[in-house]
Amino acid sequence: MKMDSRWYDALGLASVFDKVQAGERLSLDDGEHLFACPDINAIGALAHDVRQRRHGDRTTYVMNQHINYSNICVNGCRFCAFGRRQGEPQAFQLSVNEIKEKIREKLDQPLSEIHIVGGCHPDLPFSYYEELLRTVKELRPAATIKAFTAVEIAHFANQLRCTTREVLVRLRAAGLEMLPGGGAEIFSPRVRRLLCPEKLNGEGWLRVCGEAHELGIKTNATMLYGHVESIRERLDHLDALRRLQDQTGGVVCFIPLPFQTANTQVEGVHPSTGVDDLKTIAISRLMLDNVPHIKAYWIMLTVKLAQVALHFGADDLDGTVIEEKIGHMAGAQSDQCLSRTELERIIREAGFDPVERNCLFQPLTNTSVSAPHSN
Repeated sequence: MKMDSRWYDALGLASVFDKVQAGERLSLDDGEHLFACPDINAIGALAHDVRQRRHGDRTTYVMNQHINYSNICVNGCRFCAFGRRQGEPQAFQLSVNEIKEKIREKLDQPLSEIHIVGGCHPDLPFSYYEELLRTVKELRPAATIKAFTAVEIAHFANQLRCTTREVLVRLRAAGLEMLPGGGAEIFSPRVRRLLCPEKLNGEGWLRVCGEAHELGIKTNATMLYGHVESIRERLDHLDALRRLQDQTGGVVCFIPLPFQTANTQVEGVHPSTGVDDLKTIAISRLMLDNVPHIKAYWIMLTVKLAQVALHFGADDLDGTVIEEKIGHMAGAQSDQCLSRTELERIIREAGFDPVERNCLFQPLTNTSVSAPHSN
């Protein structure tokens, strides 16, 4: 799409427009000017242009299953509606056999990704996580296991009194193939002191992901926005991810996550608006020039806004999910799961071509990944 430079001149974004057209990196000041721009269509058009140059009309999705092994957590993050202390109402902990049954229940579905995360449990032995990975891999040998955030990895290392690199090596041997992007929140020390002082800090998160990349383990990355952070802190977060990617090239996808306000300890914060969501997605696409993919996570955005986000820089919708707890415990109004047919319809209705992918965003040549037979 040919955009009129006069549109951006009138908005005071002439230099930003020129940089995007030339493929030059945007500065943090450029990002602030974009967030301050009142014309969301102008921002969206820039991001869509970048998205089309990278991916054309291709929009990806994955056939996946989420497994939350426990919500018992030592951190007590103020923004989290998922975590519970041991013995509190709604606290849960699944045995490996219970998780095995959840996997077995869906063996008839051609899934290519198993996504496993939980709280930082105070008592579960490390052997539990190794057995969990081996069990899932045995049941789903063709699926990629994406498991344990950088925060969980650091928690395991603290329990074992070893390095995070040693933890990653052991988990990789048990079947771990990729890390999800959770736990990043906002890297700002000010924000973390207010919302999650007990949690691994931003520097630690970046370090663990960098170690994973050095070991050949790809990761995603997230940003939780719309709480107490400033626009500059959002941009600093994006810049830190951009610098990590310059060093390692291991970030596959970035997922902006709007803060879900229900059942949290954060007071006086309203849910993000559709305008803020779309702006954040679009500006993320423009700032993260070295990250291949931007996800419109329909669980947090709702399906309707995720469709629109595909015109604002996003090129992926995530997937079937099957059972999502973290966002829904915080008040997400989306469905718990979507079928392949629904995902493809949603993408086509938005004007794009659906392409099934695996965890690493490689397109699947067949229309499905065969599920193993249950013995």
